[in-house]
Amino acid sequence: MQGTRLAIFDWDGTLMDSIGRIVNCVELAAGECGLSLPTREQTRQIIGLSLEVGLANLFGLTAGSASCARLVASYRHHYLHDDTPSPLFAGVVDLLHDWHGRGILLAVATGKSRRGLDRVLEETGLGPLFAASRGADEARSKPDPLMLSQLLNELAVPVGEAVMIGDSVHDLGMAQSLGMARIGVTWGVHGRERLLAHDPVAIVDTMTQLRRSLD
Repeated sequence: MQGTRLAIFDWDGTLMDSIGRIVNCVELAAGECGLSLPTREQTRQIIGLSLEVGLANLFGLTAGSASCARLVASYRHHYLHDDTPSPLFAGVVDLLHDWHGRGILLAVATGKSRRGLDRVLEETGLGPLFAASRGADEARSKPDPLMLSQLLNELAVPVGEAVMIGDSVHDLGMAQSLGMARIGVTWGVHGRERLLAHDPVAIVDTMTQLRRSLD
């Protein structure tokens, strides 16, 4: 992928191994709100969507309703206090420093809220590496491509010189609808077959393969 000036990353399941924490907190919030527990696989399928949209879809609620707002608030409370480990995937720091050092602009497009994204950027120390970022409360939920369009406009990069990197069909779907190149990673929520449906330029199984994908 020579000529790539901008690499846009999803966060959960792509850079950070936070899937277990997310699933656990959904279960805790559902129990607190008196809702039937979904299977862990069902919960994994909403990761990447905005929190409100994802939880509404998962539990058959109306986004914006009082019951959905209560569930979202419960989830956020548990996420702040949950001690399930959510480390960066091995090799992430080296990859980001390598690409940043080569002059590639880095950005984040995530289902996290701005508050949640700012928190993890500070906790990981990775914030200075990213030229721009968008949370779900600053655009529309994936797979709507608005957050990608916003990042392209902010950084003045044409779509043909950018790539979206993510672990879910939500990530690849929004890039596909914009005509942006996309790379799927298989260590997150969706497997190779589902990612292939969105015609990625590559699917990678390791951080080393991803690191080489722009060479």
